[in-house]
Amino acid sequence: MNTKNKGFSTKLIHSGDFEDQFGSAVVPIYQTSTFAFKNADQGARLFSGEEKGHIYTRLSNPTIEALENKLADLENGVGGIALSSGMAAVSTVYAAFLNQGDHMISTHAVYGPSRLLMEDIYSRFGVESTYMDTSDPVAVENAIQENTKLIYLETPANPTMELSDIETISKIAHKHNLLVVVDNTFSSPYLQKPLDLDADVVLHSLTKFINGHADVVGGALIANNEDVLKKMKKIMRYMGGNMDPHQAYLVSRGVKTLALRVQQSTDIAKKVAAYLEQHPKIKWVNYPGLKSHPQYDLAAKQMKDFGSMLCFELKGGIKAGKTLMNSVKLALLAVSLGGVESLIQHPASMTHAGVSEENRIKSGITPGLVRFSVGIEDADDIIEDLNQALENV
Repeated sequence: MNTKNKGFSTKLIHSGDFEDQFGSAVVPIYQTSTFAFKNADQGARLFSGEEKGHIYTRLSNPTIEALENKLADLENGVGGIALSSGMAAVSTVYAAFLNQGDHMISTHAVYGPSRLLMEDIYSRFGVESTYMDTSDPVAVENAIQENTKLIYLETPANPTMELSDIETISKIAHKHNLLVVVDNTFSSPYLQKPLDLDADVVLHSLTKFINGHADVVGGALIANNEDVLKKMKKIMRYMGGNMDPHQAYLVSRGVKTLALRVQQSTDIAKKVAAYLEQHPKIKWVNYPGLKSHPQYDLAAKQMKDFGSMLCFELKGGIKAGKTLMNSVKLALLAVSLGGVESLIQHPASMTHAGVSEENRIKSGITPGLVRFSVGIEDADDIIEDLNQALENV
């Protein structure tokens, strides 16, 4: 089915699908490492690119390709790449677009391993980086150097919920011939489409909202330009970061309910954020859907809705936060996010523990910050769980 002019939910169900010889209602799992050629000449044509087809699953696979096409359609891109993890996607971006002596600008509150990969590994090969408050486009432009090649945004940022103006920063970047990559994991294409805002590449940890069931690890890259896509595909194939066919099948199954899950968790998150903001034991709440969020207007402009991620700090600091996390009964004390279950965690000692304390503080990741991923349980039950936990603080 041609889904180009169809609605988002129709694309979730039908984009990327193809008919197999048996009429399967879902894309089959092609659990094979290699594909047989009809003859030697066909093999040569496939390797030369004269004929389209599959050779080896590290290079391409029908099940994986169906997911890639679906994701590209959802993000309005020219094509996609499915990878073994979100960090495989990050690695592919860095390797594709940064050479020795190049410089990258990125959000200071970016996902911890994305920053650590750059500062601990790529720095060894002469790649420079500046982590800064990308919510200020003027500051971003002032940070551009002669050797800057890439602006890597995460918006909303993990875990501070700080927003960056994708369209404005993309215009600045393109004026200086730079690429813009946006980690869209916190929003998913249901809530935000960076390519429509002139970004060059969208990155996802498929583990989170797109799969949505806490049972698969995966990553994806979607490009707005064929040349950009080819550069990333080349790196992915050489480095071996490809997704497995069974992973792709599970993600393809999970993504079909993305709109339903994200909208329900978003509606619940608004209630949870409002409850926490008025609670006497809560120092502050950062949620884009609250009028108190400093970038509420930007969120309303570049996002369809405000999402289900929030962070907050208790007045008792880290000690109170630990008591709260140890007292919840419904929410799971676990890292990750975007699943059907509510998750709570402490970034400073968990997801961002590898980032220096100084850089955490500069990024707004305070010692007492608690990150909450709102699931799709009943709103009253989530609030009741938080309320009984806060009674122990």
